[in-house]
Amino acid sequence: MKSYNFADLFSGCGGFSLGLSQAGMCGTFAIERDAMAFETFSANFLDSDQPSFPFKWPQWLEKQAWDIEELLERHKDDLIALKGEVDVLAGGPPCQGFSFAGRRVEDDPRNLLFEKYVEVVKALQPQALILENVPGMKVAHARKNVIELPRPGKPKEKPRSFYDRLKERLDEAGYVVDAVLLDSARFGVPQRRSRLIAIGLRKDLLEWTDGGLARAFVLLEEARSTQLRDLGLPERVSALDALSDLEKEGRKLAPCIDPMSRDGYEEVSYTGPITPYQALMNEGHSGRMDSMRLARHRDDVRDRFARIITECRKGVRMDDESRKTYGLKKHRIYPMSKEDPAPTVTTLPDDILHYSEPRILTVREYARLQSFPDWFAFKGKFTTGGKRRTKECPRYTQVGNAVPPYLARAIGIAISNLLEEIAIAKNYFGVREESLPAAANA
Repeated sequence: MKSYNFADLFSGCGGFSLGLSQAGMCGTFAIERDAMAFETFSANFLDSDQPSFPFKWPQWLEKQAWDIEELLERHKDDLIALKGEVDVLAGGPPCQGFSFAGRRVEDDPRNLLFEKYVEVVKALQPQALILENVPGMKVAHARKNVIELPRPGKPKEKPRSFYDRLKERLDEAGYVVDAVLLDSARFGVPQRRSRLIAIGLRKDLLEWTDGGLARAFVLLEEARSTQLRDLGLPERVSALDALSDLEKEGRKLAPCIDPMSRDGYEEVSYTGPITPYQALMNEGHSGRMDSMRLARHRDDVRDRFARIITECRKGVRMDDESRKTYGLKKHRIYPMSKEDPAPTVTTLPDDILHYSEPRILTVREYARLQSFPDWFAFKGKFTTGGKRRTKECPRYTQVGNAVPPYLARAIGIAISNLLEEIAIAKNYFGVREESLPAAANA
């Protein structure tokens, strides 16, 4: 099978790129505006002495953090010149403006980045598109606290979702798009993470598909089953399967020597994988593991966490009454269940409590729950706070925002198989039609 080329927009730290590369695709370039997230991307795909999945980076594109608007202003002609070289364009605009996890803001400027995304699509004209976003992107909400007077002779328009608007714009650009909600836990990711996965196909390729765009989702389900079988994973990977080798209990602690960590922090001295999933994550890694820093909780906080994981129901969000009982003001706190996949990993490190130890998770444990391998290194600060949260992308945020690599891997396999089927059909039926006599073609 041909190795198809992809580009990654709004790439973050590289979860989508990693998964597509694991699927056998070849990276061309990636665009990410945050300097910390791009530093992590570079460390794993560009700057390593022997990167596991190198990119064929264009000479005209500086290896730095890029804002998509600046990219279009300075390099639109260069993008157009790449037409035909990028088979798949991956990555969706940031989701915060229409996430249900926080306050939904319809006029968030990040919601309009899909217009810039469409400009890049028009320039590159890839065969296929892959977008990942939160389910809220497909839900239409009327603007609140706004009185809309009906226009004479025109019925009041129903509110449309951002997905509907994006789909319309991509239709105008020559693409047919459809989407489904997928739970990452079905793909070998030890985390319940529901996401909207949209796949687009250039309209001139539709006639060569068996069943139209729906074929992509049939192939995706086949890729899911094949992935679990090939990797030797069960239908559901539990939090214990993912994290038991990273527990503090029974292991030595060592000082954290990460250059971005202050003095006084500790980390677990790693002794090796225990479960099949952990062995997959640890494959190819040697030496000290990155981002293992343990949180330093006050005694009263640790005692409170110990009570919660002992007394509260595991695997579900604490309700208002429970939070009041333990003096908690946070709206979202999940004590993990060790028997089940973890709850959705977010950008806030104190949203999830460990299933057996009175503490929050480390960045590496977050990464494990997202299916990042242990050799994948994270750069930048560990956390940030206050007003900087909207301007910085530290390690916890990078992991929480990422597309789980194992989900992206299955999508990459499905899209590669779809494009291969199209290429075979075009070659076979196209040659046959050309060889027919003129009368037969009439």
